[in-house]
Amino acid sequence: MQYDLSEIDLIAADIIPQLVHPVVLLKGSLGAGKTTLITSLAQQLGVTKGISSPTFSLVNEYQTPTLPLYHFDMYRLNDESEALDFGVEEYFYSGSYCFVEWPEQIPSLIPKNHSIIEIQVDAPSKRTLTITHTPL
Repeated sequence: MQYDLSEIDLIAADIIPQLVHPVVLLKGSLGAGKTTLITSLAQQLGVTKGISSPTFSLVNEYQTPTLPLYHFDMYRLNDESEALDFGVEEYFYSGSYCFVEWPEQIPSLIPKNHSIIEIQVDAPSKRTLTITHTPL
């Protein structure tokens, strides 16, 4: 689906019902809008405050009306052991939404069942988004 950045909240509302798995990998180039999309997805899921990038903390936890939501940024990891050290697997198998930026940094730790959102930059404010899922 193609969209303009000004439509991000509408796109996020469309994406939520399409997510088959709670672990969602976000792929795209630096500046593609992964964090912006996660912020809008979190708001659509009921998070009301404090949404920010976990670039330095690696993971941010937010409360939705039902379950916690976890936002990961794996960009700064040197290897997968760093993710294991902070307990990434416990988060991934919690049943809560886990939105993961830069999942390429932890390929062997990704659960078998996950969804992927790929964001392609078409123009400064235009994006193409593709959603895929591993089989149930």
